Formats: sequence, C-alpha cells, structure tokens
Amino acid sequence: QVQFVESGGGLVQTGGSLGLSCAASGSTFSSDAMGWYRQAPGKTREFVAAISQSGGNTNYADSVKGRFTISRDNAKRTVYLQMNSLKPEDTAVYYCNAVIGLSGRYQKYGYWGQGTQVTVSS
Repeated sequence: QVQFVESGGGLVQTGGSLGLSCAASGSTFSSDAMGWYRQAPGKTREFVAAISQSGGNTNYADSVKGRFTISRDNAKRTVYLQMNSLKPEDTAVYYCNAVIGLSGRYQKYGYWGQGTQVTVSS
C-alpha cells in the first residue's frame, strides 16, 4: 500500500518561510504526478500545487502563485513545497498525494497521510 509521510511544518510569523517534504513509499513514485493540498479548520481540503512526473511542469493555485514552489527528487521518492512570504491564511494542515493531471482535481489515491501543520502568526 502506498504511504505518504509529510513533514516540515511548524509555527512561523507572517512573511516567513517554511519547507515541507513528503516521502512516498510503496509506490512507483517516478511514474506519478504529485500534488500538495491543504485543509484549514472548518474548510474543505484545497489544491495547492502539482508537479509532473519528471518535474518539468508545475501548476499552482492562484492563492500561492509566486510564493510557493513545488519540486521533487525521484531518487529520494520525495516531493517538496517551499513556502515563502507566508500569510495567516496559509495556516492549514498540508498533505500530499499522487495526482492525475496537474489541475489538482483528481487524486490517484483515496486516502491521505497524517499531514503536517503549518501555522502562520500575524
């Protein structure tokens, strides 16, 4: 069974930066496009960013475009999310999943890891 383990979250002030990691096991990682999602308290999970299998193509939600960067290392079976210029509205639990296409609409797997909490203080 595929497992995703997210890490790197924490507490940061407005304008600060954080780098998240998602390690995948039990899957053909290099054959999957990957995506990051987030869920804030009381809200539904939303798409943040996606990256193609080779890393050559990416897509971002408008709310994070220009501030977040998604990348991957297929040898390490890990996808990253570098978050800069953080805002209080970025506060959420962040998750990763394999995706079908880069729109973020379709996840390959119907389950999620434990996520990693990001809290941005004002």
